[in-house]
Amino acid sequence: MKRFLKWILVMGIATLIIQNPWTTQYVVSLKQTAVPIGKNIKLYNEIQDFAQSVYIPPKDAKVDPVWKKIPGYNGLKVNIDASYDNMKKEGKFIEKLLVYEQVPPKVHLSDLPAEPIYKGHPDKPMISLLINVAWGEEYLLDILATLKKHNVKATFFLEGRWVQKNPDLAKMIAEGHHDIGNHSYTHPNLETLPTAKTIEELTKTNDIIEATTGIKPVWFAPPSGAFRKETVGIAKQMNMETIMWSVDTIDWQKPSKEVLLGRVLPKLHNGALILMHPTQSTRDSLETLITEARKKGYQFGTVTRTLSEERILSTKEEQRLSQKP
Repeated sequence: MKRFLKWILVMGIATLIIQNPWTTQYVVSLKQTAVPIGKNIKLYNEIQDFAQSVYIPPKDAKVDPVWKKIPGYNGLKVNIDASYDNMKKEGKFIEKLLVYEQVPPKVHLSDLPAEPIYKGHPDKPMISLLINVAWGEEYLLDILATLKKHNVKATFFLEGRWVQKNPDLAKMIAEGHHDIGNHSYTHPNLETLPTAKTIEELTKTNDIIEATTGIKPVWFAPPSGAFRKETVGIAKQMNMETIMWSVDTIDWQKPSKEVLLGRVLPKLHNGALILMHPTQSTRDSLETLITEARKKGYQFGTVTRTLSEERILSTKEEQRLSQKP
């Protein structure tokens, strides 16, 4: 009996040790640092040490108390084994032969509850042009031409009623590989619109956009930025994220080019979502806005790309990642 009780006690202690999270972490760290058999120990350790010094952890998506949903952002790490394979022939550490790879976060935008999105990740030097279209077709062709000239992809939020009236322009936007989002059907005030009517507005617009362009919207922009929490939830149930903005051109007031640029350029920031419409002011300002924003180091992307976890690399990171194993 005593021998049996002693055996139970020993097994219990062993189980606690195995299940202890600190033990698990230690085992994982041993696996990460152990040098595989047959490797050049000195070289392998050098690569491991360097990898630790340059590791950039990923950032999880989160709900900010002010800015609401913020997307995650990939980290960056050295692929130790691939880097070793690159260097083993030389037998010494050569930094330009390091192989890097992006590290995804654990929490993604899709994991978060229904909340609006006002901007991308603050570490990502990419910005997006949001062009809400319910009128202004007389300026749209010039705007599309400027975007094409500068190889900029924007995100157009289309009113369903407008798409019905202008199917060729909607197709032209799609053929330019721009994002296309939902901007309601009749441009109502969604802050006060009844639930059933809101669902009808969003559903009808999605159906029209998909039938016209072949694109099923995943982004939704409330007309005039008016919504209530239920509106965001309805969009989420329809597999759409609600997009707001962090920089406003206020181009509907017909400002001069100088006023519009003075309003926008000083407010640019990583992950900026810039609201505009197909107005004469935007048409006249767009080329300078693109040029000056790029001088400040920003890249342009669709909402899809700006809100993605894809890491925008520095020059040094690009050089490192360009090395092939």
